[in-house]
Amino acid sequence: MKLHFINSFCYNPLSGSGSHVKDRITIQAPATVANMVCGFDVLGFAVNDPYDEMSICFTGKPGITIINEDEYNLPTDPERNVAGAALLAMLEETAGDIGFELRICKHIKPGSGVGSSAASSAGAVVAANWLLNNPFTNEDLVRFAMNGEKLASGVKHADNIAPCIYGGVTLIRSIFPLDIIQLTAPPLYVTIVHPQIEVRTSDARGILKQQVLLKDAIRQWGNIAGLVAGLLKSDYELIGRSLEDVLIEPVRSILIPGFDKIKQLSKEAGALGGGISGSGPSIFMLSKDEETAKAVEQQMHSVYERLSLDHHTYITTINQQGVKLIV
Repeated sequence: MKLHFINSFCYNPLSGSGSHVKDRITIQAPATVANMVCGFDVLGFAVNDPYDEMSICFTGKPGITIINEDEYNLPTDPERNVAGAALLAMLEETAGDIGFELRICKHIKPGSGVGSSAASSAGAVVAANWLLNNPFTNEDLVRFAMNGEKLASGVKHADNIAPCIYGGVTLIRSIFPLDIIQLTAPPLYVTIVHPQIEVRTSDARGILKQQVLLKDAIRQWGNIAGLVAGLLKSDYELIGRSLEDVLIEPVRSILIPGFDKIKQLSKEAGALGGGISGSGPSIFMLSKDEETAKAVEQQMHSVYERLSLDHHTYITTINQQGVKLIV
């Protein structure tokens, strides 16, 4: 489904006059993979497919109007919509009585585990910032967009938001204060399978252990450090060895049918490794080349066909741009 634009008259408070569609900005907000297996809440990357489409323009009255252009029937009350929550946070730091009309067409299914709420939150504030002549930094935009993530999951986290805005792979060293590091990475193909079940982020967080053994924490720290080093050094073998999670995956994987088999068969097909995308139910695998990524996709199909479970797959690459503006 595509966005359907109307020939509306958009009031521009920056010029004090009305104008037509040139005062409306359209964006594409990419899906993201959070955690990268061992990096719970601190690592994430953006992908080129799928992505949401959104458009925004000024209105002649304060506040936010949300119009859905998709089938998901998400709330249009700004306080109950993740994009609205992000924009409301932005408006608190914006001078003047500003109003936005936001049209959203989601291609990233809510609850899929590939950053659907982050795409809406991040896309909205990036587009609004452009209309306002870019008064806010990317770090500011992450800060605003995290209000959408809090609405969705109950917790402010940036491991989907940051790569959606910055592009590429990002490390969230700290939330308070916010400290985002962009990481370089070698060419990587990403295979994602989305079984057609829903795992709510808030539920997936609720089952996590609140205490962990020191020996497990030490092993996890080593894997995170190894993964970051592997990305920066373009060391595929080190990346593969470091894609191990001893804290989160053993708990969350019970919510995802066929998870262990998909992981086993994907690595046998040549994948470097992978795991749960965000809170699930999507599963991602990283490969060095497209041929391997396609072989991994076939293994994913085989598992879910045997389980008679509907699913969608994507073969994509890391999105280095983040939210894309289409002026």
